[in-house]
Amino acid sequence: MRLSRMKRQAGFTLVEFIIAIGITGVALAATMLAFRDATQVNQNVSLSEDMTDNMRAGLNMMEQDLIQTATGIPTGGISLPANTKTAACTSGITAVNRPSLNGSTTFPACNISLPAIEPGFNLGPNATDEVTLLYQDNSLALNTYPVFLATGNGAPGTNGGCAGSIALSGASVTFDPKCVVSPSASGATINVGDLLMFSNANGNALVAVTSVSWPTVFFAANDAFKLNQTGDPCGTLLQLQSGNACPSTSQALSYPPTTVIRVTMVSYYLDNVSFPNHVELIRRINFNTGQTVGDTLQTLHFTYNFSDGVAVNETTVPPNYSETQIRSVNIYLGAQSDATSQKSGKFLQSSVQTQVSLRSMTFFNQYP
Repeated sequence: MRLSRMKRQAGFTLVEFIIAIGITGVALAATMLAFRDATQVNQNVSLSEDMTDNMRAGLNMMEQDLIQTATGIPTGGISLPANTKTAACTSGITAVNRPSLNGSTTFPACNISLPAIEPGFNLGPNATDEVTLLYQDNSLALNTYPVFLATGNGAPGTNGGCAGSIALSGASVTFDPKCVVSPSASGATINVGDLLMFSNANGNALVAVTSVSWPTVFFAANDAFKLNQTGDPCGTLLQLQSGNACPSTSQALSYPPTTVIRVTMVSYYLDNVSFPNHVELIRRINFNTGQTVGDTLQTLHFTYNFSDGVAVNETTVPPNYSETQIRSVNIYLGAQSDATSQKSGKFLQSSVQTQVSLRSMTFFNQYP
């Protein structure tokens, strides 16, 4: 009797065991659901952070470039040469090629100058925008002295001078190593595709470097920008010569004291070609290979506020206005997550926007 009672008291009954398994299953299911939800939340947070980081990185880079826009650039932009051979419009100005995703766009064909900032409404893929801007590159001290400076003018020594020269054809410039630090010594270099702006009492002109044999830099025709009108009677640099009665060049001409700076042209646009499912924000200097400064993006839009405060949030330059009147830029960036959300099965989306004041273009003289 004692043994039988002890056997009945040992272990669980079948019913108790089934109930225990049921409770354990419910607890495990709840734990798994909580773990799944936590994983999905963590994935959404990671995707959101990636989008935000990419947008912020691209936005910060654009802000830095926009703040420098127009530094060292003439107020009205850089004069473009009239071309008597292939007039693109009634003013006789040849359209300048503009760096872009497809490489086939141009600056406005009838512009008589290259502005410090040029809108590009709907020029990017999928009705997105692009923008192109100019500013001085100070990494090379090319403008410390004029290219040519007569002896006795006190530079670089007491009775020194600069023996550099600009070819009368406008095809090249030769710097005097005494007056211009060698690019290799300064840690910077003059490269093919660089932009150099020449300025003197007769105006300014922009040319593209086609080859370098230091201290001589060459500007052959048919550069990527179509800036170099070398060989034309009204060529790019010829218009800076004293007494040039373009297109007549019957008399021997010369250049007045002329300085040179290097100009950086920066373009921003979206690239949906290199990685169609991973759209990138591209920062491109001149016609060099573009660099990715943000990805997982899908929207890039710019609007512009003009000096009179009436024309605001404009996507293009309105009639009777010019690019030189732009005072600030509104940027809108939209991003899409790199993967779908495990919870919703859809891509996440986010956006940022800001306004950047163009410091070198915001000054307005109220007392002319």
